Amino acid sequence: MRNPSPIFFLLFCFSFKCVFSGDKEALLSLKSSIDPSNMLQWKGTDFCKWEGVKACLKNKVSKLVLENMNLSGTLDSRIINQLDQIRVLSFKQNSISGQIPNLSGLTNLKSLYLSHNNFSGEFPASVTTLHRLKIIVLSGNDLSGPIPVSVLNLRRLYILYLDENKFTGKIPPFNQTGLRYLNVSSNQLSGAIPATGTLLRFNSTSFSGNIDLCSDSFGIPCGFAPTAPASFPGEIPASGKHYRRHRVTEIITLIAFIVGGLSLLCVLITLLILILKKGKKNKSGKGVEAAAVGGGMNEGGGCSWEGEGCGGMGTLVFCGGGDKPEMNYRLEDLLKASAETLGRGTVGSTYKAVMETGFIVTVKRLKDSRYPDLEEFCRHVEVIGRLRHKNLVPLRAYFQAREERLVVYDYFPNGSLFSLIHGSKTSSGGKPLHWTSCLKIAEDLATGLLHIHQTPGLSHGNIKSSNVLLGSDFESCFTDFGLISFKNPNSIEESSATSLFYRAPECRDFQTPLTQQADVYSFGVLLLELLTGKAPSQDLVSDLPTWVKSVRQKETESSGEPVSSGKLEALLNIATGCVAVAPEDRPVMREVLWMIKETRMEPAHVSSNSSDHSTGRWSDTVQSLPRDDHLII
Repeated sequence: MRNPSPIFFLLFCFSFKCVFSGDKEALLSLKSSIDPSNMLQWKGTDFCKWEGVKACLKNKVSKLVLENMNLSGTLDSRIINQLDQIRVLSFKQNSISGQIPNLSGLTNLKSLYLSHNNFSGEFPASVTTLHRLKIIVLSGNDLSGPIPVSVLNLRRLYILYLDENKFTGKIPPFNQTGLRYLNVSSNQLSGAIPATGTLLRFNSTSFSGNIDLCSDSFGIPCGFAPTAPASFPGEIPASGKHYRRHRVTEIITLIAFIVGGLSLLCVLITLLILILKKGKKNKSGKGVEAAAVGGGMNEGGGCSWEGEGCGGMGTLVFCGGGDKPEMNYRLEDLLKASAETLGRGTVGSTYKAVMETGFIVTVKRLKDSRYPDLEEFCRHVEVIGRLRHKNLVPLRAYFQAREERLVVYDYFPNGSLFSLIHGSKTSSGGKPLHWTSCLKIAEDLATGLLHIHQTPGLSHGNIKSSNVLLGSDFESCFTDFGLISFKNPNSIEESSATSLFYRAPECRDFQTPLTQQADVYSFGVLLLELLTGKAPSQDLVSDLPTWVKSVRQKETESSGEPVSSGKLEALLNIATGCVAVAPEDRPVMREVLWMIKETRMEPAHVSSNSSDHSTGRWSDTVQSLPRDDHLII
């Protein structure tokens, strides 16, 4: 047989190198164009271990995350498009400038993060051809021009953040059913916001800061079209000035009307008080109390009321410390609002209420308006109404009458943690979240729950993934905390099997008083749900470490992405300790939060001794945690 020529070997080796080190050469070229300060210490032959290269598939970069590294310069499309297997690309929090390059070669791209740089030019139209793209975050740049209608071609779009730029023109009529996060605020957009079903699920904060936008659905009136006065030859048309002058006149008129109305109201109130004093004693001998008027927030951060005090009937009580001054609606506005059922649970039914002004709130209608008694109900709801924390959904107001009790919260349009984990499925067929997401969510929730527990004797009482809502910055927030106290303990209605598995063993009869230790157990169950993507079930009493590892192993094999065994086992250790059968064997939330923070800060490593994660050893583990009795969350 004839031997191959040397030229054949040279061609073969050249092709081999292109296949197996093409990404390495592309990364080095990228570094030379955006890293003049030499922040990236890329050394060694295995580029998959270089800083920022978070994952590789078949020796090709699949996840490149270079964030907050003082990178500058410009991006070259010829270099970027060589990374053709990349799924996640992030350069956020740097100083990269110039136009966003053509990215049409990144056909596998799913997530693009370019926020808070110095990018200029128009919206990168090339990304609208990437049909796998789910996440686009371009916030905080200097981008201008229109948002192209071709963005509607991205049928899988889940997140679109274009805020803090200079985009102009109209908002496209987004109709992607999967679009869950949208922010086009602080731009120069104009015209009416399209009334599509997709856009109506968001609130006004997604569109704020665009002075020429309007929408009847969001309480920004449309239809005002001032006409500009005729201009003299050579004079600049003054339509913009006329519009602003007209608006100022409208505002001054409105203020004068409000002041006059308030003055008249004060006179009427004075007359009413005098009349009531004269008729204080009637034939039945009962006194008539003067109504407390105003509906404002008192200095102590408690509750004040519109109409009557808490001892009356049919009142709407606003809670908080003045952190939401725009909560100025009245009971009639709430009762006239159109309602959409969001869900039904142990305590009551939850509705999305859209008022005539376009303001949206979440209202929970409690099942039993007779339990507990009025005095206890008012006292307890005022306690939970004072709680304010970034990881708690604030209770804004409540209403009580003889046969009706309502509690009012902020509306969170981004859904629940249950939906994030399980999608639309109600079975246990969800997909586990990435371990970094698990740690972030765990810390958010531990922080919020600790804030609840810092009120002596107060517990959440109903922890589950459907009672965790996602905020505007993807933070996880507990809702419905403290409401389980309003459930009649003598009710014959049974909770669902899934809800029952969240509850601590000592509380499953619904007769045992709720405790903070029981919250810790439920929190541990929620961590296990995060780790496995499975709803709580009887499997919780089996070999937890083996169960979680097997689920994670299947996920790794299917996705090709590695799992940090050390951090995964550390989080599993925390969850296992929380679900100890005996309440005294469980940690307190301050200890749980410390452990989660320690896990997030430590570098990923592989733990070799799974026996260290048994529940019996938790008390020894927490003794080594740093203590800070002055920690206030």
